[in-house]
Amino acid sequence: MYNVSNEKAVKIGATTFSELNYKESDIEELLRKNIDMICDEEESMLIVGKQVRNAQHGISDLTAIDNKGNIVLVEIKRDRKDMELRKEAFEFQAIRYAASYATIEDPEDLVNKIYAPYIEKYRSDFEDGSLTSAELGNRKLNEFLQENGAGNDFNRNQRIILVASDFDEQTVSAVAWLNSNNVDISCFKMTPYKINGEVFINIEKVLPLNTYKDHYVNFLESPIKSTIKKKGFTRRALPKIDDMLEWGVVRAGDIIVAKGRDDEGVLLPNGNVEVNGDEISMQKWLKELFGWSSIQTYVFAVHKETGKTLSQIREEYMEKEQEIR
Repeated sequence: MYNVSNEKAVKIGATTFSELNYKESDIEELLRKNIDMICDEEESMLIVGKQVRNAQHGISDLTAIDNKGNIVLVEIKRDRKDMELRKEAFEFQAIRYAASYATIEDPEDLVNKIYAPYIEKYRSDFEDGSLTSAELGNRKLNEFLQENGAGNDFNRNQRIILVASDFDEQTVSAVAWLNSNNVDISCFKMTPYKINGEVFINIEKVLPLNTYKDHYVNFLESPIKSTIKKKGFTRRALPKIDDMLEWGVVRAGDIIVAKGRDDEGVLLPNGNVEVNGDEISMQKWLKELFGWSSIQTYVFAVHKETGKTLSQIREEYMEKEQEIR
């Protein structure tokens, strides 16, 4: 990271979470409240558990369900040192926990074992106090699955997300190999910076990449850093609302409607929306409306004039441009 406010660029060095006196539980709570930090606007996710203990007494950090119906396990390590001090490898610990989630039979089973206790623990985060934790959990989970068209795909697969401020070569090598063998596991690097007394965190997706061979650690050889870059559109490289405004496919002043609801917002020149006189990002507005931890912004934001979602408008424009080329 560089400070370019003056004529000369000055590099700003990263710090560590331990130097900032952040505990692993602090990062866990940060992601529990802001899971969109690692899944952005192209994915819906609902946090359903924290510090879940399985039958073998293993404790997983965060548990979620995504818009495809997958149960998602999020495992966190504060710093690289914490990872290296563990007797068991970071990724294999997560695999053991994910295997226990494969035994969850249906949404009701997930609610009874994981989501209802989570709601009970964080009851102040939920508005409807007239329902029991189990009733509320079943309502919210089934609504989430139905809205995302994942009702028939519940827990067909499990996903693993590893989060740390740095990853050692052995972990990256193992995750790359697991990915190449169809295990859905991702690595996100969270790098903290302290600038003028404030903490900033840079999020970088380390894996998966399109090609994994450059991350393999050869026996008795030094690891090779990957220089391969992705080509074409990827989930985390899809054009955003500012691009759509620049293209002219949507315009400032257009009305954006929440999918399946009457709630509306006015699109602003910077890509945010104005709702009831207040400016708010579309992600935050829709996330709060639906009560989810993260939401597919472009799928659930409807352009009122055309009746199309922003995702449909974006896709049509991209396909048209590819045909021209």
